[in-house]
Amino acid sequence: MIQHVKKKLWLALGAAGLTLAVAAQAAPVKIGVSAVTAPSLEATAAEARKQGLDVEVIEFSDWTTPNEALASGDLDANYFQHLPFLENAVKVRGYRFKVADVGFLMNVGVFSKSIRSLDAVPDGATVSVYDDVTNQGRQLLFLQKLGLIKLKNPEDSFSTVYDITENPRKLKFVEIPGPQLARALDDVDLAVGAPLFFVAAGRSDVASSGLAYSGAEDEKYAIHFVVRDGEPADPRLQQVIRIYQDSPVVRAQIHESLGKDEKLYTLPWLEKPPR
Repeated sequence: MIQHVKKKLWLALGAAGLTLAVAAQAAPVKIGVSAVTAPSLEATAAEARKQGLDVEVIEFSDWTTPNEALASGDLDANYFQHLPFLENAVKVRGYRFKVADVGFLMNVGVFSKSIRSLDAVPDGATVSVYDDVTNQGRQLLFLQKLGLIKLKNPEDSFSTVYDITENPRKLKFVEIPGPQLARALDDVDLAVGAPLFFVAAGRSDVASSGLAYSGAEDEKYAIHFVVRDGEPADPRLQQVIRIYQDSPVVRAQIHESLGKDEKLYTLPWLEKPPR
């Protein structure tokens, strides 16, 4: 009798475990995105469904909630941030996150309505840079690479305008919110930032006529897929990433979303040896 009861109990437990496993497998992979990354992830989700994988894309309107949602377990991954932003978020909020893989890189450019080359930048020119530290640092490093300034720490991603040690042309820096880039161009001699903001403002011609653009060397500023640390890799998420990086449909959507001009973005995984 006891043996019979034990057998039934083990069968019940096994059935319950199988039910939970099936339920977990049936649950969609939930990925948090921003407005910029949403179109390419939606295209990925559509391709994944063709392979029998359900992907739920959840768009956020701010840059704090996607990390909070990932930390709390409401998301399986997020895809909206570059590595300096992630590093700062982990430092400030103590998240236990890790990078799963790399996505697209939005290049930055230098733009002007009146100056036709970097050699023609006059003394005392006004230059707009973003007012948030992780992106301002990137722009200053780019200006340093172009030979316009030198920074106290020439490799510090978190440099600010106060870390400029050499400014031979006496450039005057104006800090602006990133989304104001297109508007700021009317008020400064040079505007540094993501050409995508010009595309969003209906000024694709400006986006494609920058004096200089960054490229693959800026990979740490690519958008990355981020997951919780300390958890086993989810093979379903790895499948999503493979679709993202390999699908011609997704690649076409990235091109469409990022201004239809290959100068404006980089696909870092294509710069690496084949997997």
